[in-house]
Amino acid sequence: MKKILSGFMVFITFAACGCAQNPPVFDGARAFAILEKQCEFGARVPGTPAHQKCRDYLITALRGYADQVTTQEFLHTFGKPPQSARATNIIANFQPARRDRVLLCAHWDCRHICDEDPDPKKRTLPVMGANDGASGVAVLLEIARLLKARPPRQGVDIVLFDAEDQGMQGDDRSYARGSQYFARHVEPTYHPRYGILLDMIGDKDLLIYQEAFSVQMARPIVDKVWAAAQRLGISEFVPQVGYAVFDDHVPLLERGIACIDVIDFDYPHWHTSHDTPDKCSAASLEKVGRVVVEVLYNP
Repeated sequence: MKKILSGFMVFITFAACGCAQNPPVFDGARAFAILEKQCEFGARVPGTPAHQKCRDYLITALRGYADQVTTQEFLHTFGKPPQSARATNIIANFQPARRDRVLLCAHWDCRHICDEDPDPKKRTLPVMGANDGASGVAVLLEIARLLKARPPRQGVDIVLFDAEDQGMQGDDRSYARGSQYFARHVEPTYHPRYGILLDMIGDKDLLIYQEAFSVQMARPIVDKVWAAAQRLGISEFVPQVGYAVFDDHVPLLERGIACIDVIDFDYPHWHTSHDTPDKCSAASLEKVGRVVVEVLYNP
C-alpha cells in the first residue's frame, strides 16, 4: 500500500452542491470502540479466521444501518511464495433511489507482513492495522449510524475495500486490489458527486496534509473538505500538499470518480507490529468524523 506514484491525467466533472443542513453529532468514543472491536479479531489478513470474523461483523453492523448491503467477492493472490484467498468488498447503500450520491470508503484488511518493523525478527508477522485499516472503517461505521438516524439530502454509498494492503514493494498495482475490482465492475452509470477515502486517520498525533493526486485530479473536493475543517476550527487538516500516495482513490480517479484521499501518512508505526490501538485516539477519529459529517450535511 501507499507507494509514490508517477503522475497521470484523468478528466472529472463536478456537480453542483446542495443546500446546508444541521449536521448530527459524531461520537469519537463510539468510533474508537469500533476500532478496538476490529482489532480484537486479530490481523484481518485475507484467508485467515480473523478476516472472516471481521467480515461477518462489518456486514452485520452495516445491515443494521443501511437500506441495502451487498458484497463483491473475488480471489486475491499475494505474498511470496504466492498464496490465494477470498477477498470481499462490502457495499452499503443509503437512500439507494436517490440519483444524487456521495461515496465514502476505506479499506478493512491488514497487511500480511510487518515489512517496515525495526526488529527484523518481526517482519514476517502480520500487521494489526489499528490505524492502517481499522481507523477509517471505524469512522465510516459511526457515520453509518448517523445516516440512518438523520438521512442527508443526497444518497450515500459506503464501500469497505478488501485486499488493499497485500501488495509487494515496487509493484504499485499489487496494492489497492479491492478498489481496482470495484472500479472495473461497478455499474457504468454510477457517477457519485464526489468520493472521500479515509485511511490512517486515527493517529494520536494527527496531522493531515493534502494528498498530491487528490489535488491534481479532484481539487474542488479537496477544497471542500479542507474548508469544512476550517469552519469547524480543526487545525489538524493542513491546507498544503504533503505527499503523493498510491491508495484506493487512484483506481476510482482513473474510473472517473472524483475521490480524494484523506490520510495522515506521517505515521511512525506504518507496516510494523506497533500499529495497535494504543497508538490511536478517539479524539483523532472524532475530528475526522466531524469534518466528513460537515461535508455531507453542509455541502
